[in-house]
Amino acid sequence: MINRMDTGSTLLPRSTRGQAGFSLIELMVVVAIIGIIAAIAFPSYHEHVLKGRRAGGTACLMQAAQQMERFYTANLTYIGSPGNFTCDSSTAPHYVVSQSEVDIRSYTLQAVPQHSDTCGTLTINHQGAKTPTTAGCW
Repeated sequence: MINRMDTGSTLLPRSTRGQAGFSLIELMVVVAIIGIIAAIAFPSYHEHVLKGRRAGGTACLMQAAQQMERFYTANLTYIGSPGNFTCDSSTAPHYVVSQSEVDIRSYTLQAVPQHSDTCGTLTINHQGAKTPTTAGCW
């Protein structure tokens, strides 16, 4: 008789061995959990992206207002000031900043979103008044 070292493993009948994969129910539970997490996370992520774009739009609008004030300082009028303003490359596809009203002593600038946004068009005038006044828009 040959003596072998016992490795502790024995061959079991097929019915008593563990399963070699996942059942369809286990897989569907995982898919359902991922779907629930995605349904919660995606709207939150989308709102975060919109807030970031809006912050870029407001920054561009403030830069345009500063440019208008520099023009007024040099010319003592807002008439003849640049009509369109160039935002940085990350903001430009999402907001168009331009003048909506210009007079000798007053102006109103607007940032029009190129995609749907809950705040809509952002405006600022020569006195620094901003619209909309909804919380989170400015």
